Amino acid sequence: MDLKDKKEYIDKIRNLAREKNAVIFAHYYTRPEIQEIADFIGDSLALAQQATRVQADILIMCGVHFMGETMKILCPDKKVLIPDMSAGCSLADSCKAQDLAAFKAQHPDHMVVSYVNTSADVKALTDVVVTSSNAKKIVDQLPKDAKIIFGPDHNLGSYINSVTGRHMLLWNGACHVHSRFSLEALLQLKQQNPGVEVLAHPECKAPILAQSDVIGSTKALLEHTIKSSAKRFIIATESGILFEMQRACPDKEFIPVPPELTEGVGCSCNECEYMRINTLEKVYNCLLNETPEMVVPKETAEKAISSIQRMLEMS
Repeated sequence: MDLKDKKEYIDKIRNLAREKNAVIFAHYYTRPEIQEIADFIGDSLALAQQATRVQADILIMCGVHFMGETMKILCPDKKVLIPDMSAGCSLADSCKAQDLAAFKAQHPDHMVVSYVNTSADVKALTDVVVTSSNAKKIVDQLPKDAKIIFGPDHNLGSYINSVTGRHMLLWNGACHVHSRFSLEALLQLKQQNPGVEVLAHPECKAPILAQSDVIGSTKALLEHTIKSSAKRFIIATESGILFEMQRACPDKEFIPVPPELTEGVGCSCNECEYMRINTLEKVYNCLLNETPEMVVPKETAEKAISSIQRMLEMS
């Protein structure tokens, strides 16, 4: 898309959003131009929570499918649109509701703690939802003798086990982006940039986290770069956040860790293709036609919201 087309789409989207009293939300991992037009940028849960506080008739969630579901669950009386229903999530897809139900049946004495990166159907089978920023805090509040199934992210669950001393039973799921960072490339980057902090998301594999100085949610990593006096950082998370980091800290340098089997060190190629499905053209058409609309069955939403509300109470 050239600059002229981009400006035309941005102008049309903003004008249409005003006419329809619509608010646009974008995840940190979406394309830069999507983040530019958004009224709010953040991680999935923060955006869903923000949606409950805005006065709008239409909410547009530029992210992936489960984020639209979560927003609709928290805002049942508002029209929630998602630019492309095919924007899925490898992590959410790694844990199907029927599989989790069967696993629960095999471990009836276990409670279920699920990452927010899950479908509404999985949340409906969950006792409490967590995010990467509050998982430790919530798990720490659970009874010490509680038997816990944690899913679907095995890497995050393993990290939470390590910092809480728990022995949660971990679902074997992963984010295809965070699980493919190259340890060899990271070690090379550290050698080339001595003293530069490594910032990593806890969805990364343990060897990557072991080489990291700061481990935290996407928002936590962003806030660290803003507050830190350092001028250079090595970043091990989805590269979409680099746009917001650079916008917040134009005088700082952010070096992305590449995935495995990628030629060259420091290339910005660790992107979530599902997030990139969102485009300006799709956002415009979605707002113009007010479709596709996110719908969550009432029974599923009623079951799912209890696990989300419990998280909010414990956060």
